[in-house]
Amino acid sequence: MSNSSVCCAFESPLLDTVLPPILIMEFIFGITGNIMALVMFAFEMESWKPNSIYLAHLAVADSVLLCLMPFRADYYIRGKDWIFGDIFCRMLLFLVAANRAASIFFLTAVAVDRYLKIVHPLHRINRMNLKYAMWVSAGLWAMVLLMTGQLLGSPRFFKLGNHTQCESFNICLDNNPSANWTSAFYVIQFCVPGSIIIFCTACITWQLKTKTMDTTGKVKRAVHFIFIVAVVYFLCFLPSTASRVSILILKSWYNQCSDFSEANLVFYFSLCFTYFNSVLNPLVYYFSTPAFSGTIQKFFRKLTGQKEEMVSGNRSVATLTSN
Repeated sequence: MSNSSVCCAFESPLLDTVLPPILIMEFIFGITGNIMALVMFAFEMESWKPNSIYLAHLAVADSVLLCLMPFRADYYIRGKDWIFGDIFCRMLLFLVAANRAASIFFLTAVAVDRYLKIVHPLHRINRMNLKYAMWVSAGLWAMVLLMTGQLLGSPRFFKLGNHTQCESFNICLDNNPSANWTSAFYVIQFCVPGSIIIFCTACITWQLKTKTMDTTGKVKRAVHFIFIVAVVYFLCFLPSTASRVSILILKSWYNQCSDFSEANLVFYFSLCFTYFNSVLNPLVYYFSTPAFSGTIQKFFRKLTGQKEEMVSGNRSVATLTSN
């Protein structure tokens, strides 16, 4: 552990042992689910809606991040030694931060979209076409780039012995305004959208309780969907945010690197939950609409070689039998 330039660099044998298999497993399952989702978005979706636009952008962001996971696993396998150069280090850290921001923004967008359609079905925003959803998506990506682009502007290397650490976050003991703003933004980025998702979930749930007739089950499906969005959001982003807040609190009490070794360990373990978001997002796609879940079932029937005619025939036989 060093205290050079009032920033701490830690040796973490436990991270080097535990994180690589976790990252590889997240890569395998996540890339499978998201590529399948992208294929269905590109070739199987018959009817596009704003909700589908936001989810497609989310799948693209997740797929890009997951392709970088093997490089991150290699970094930990080598004992936190980055061998791929400064430029690729900056790109990787930027894409990791951008994916976190994009996942937060687009999950919030789908929650707000569902809230408007269920709680305020006559609102004029619901009559906007897909071009409007594309402009919203472009605006969200602009916010992502604005808020994470600084990671491309300066080296992210930290030296510890003969190892070169590539980290977007290190515990620095000085009162650096830039570092303080980055930590504050990290927390705000979670809290504000999280509050919006809680509000949308509460309103849609209340709508289900007060609605006397729902013959199509539309509100029930919306509640299931928004509940999945909320669970994925808080499961994946709350741990890293809580550990970041804990580090900020500890900095007001302690001023030695040795005091932060456990906090540093907890934070980097909590980032695995952030990466896990890319694995769980296909679950959000599945519950987004009956059309999408039906597309997935159709895809699996094709994958297993089950013919559509056989399925239709079975339905016909069942109908005749019931008659």
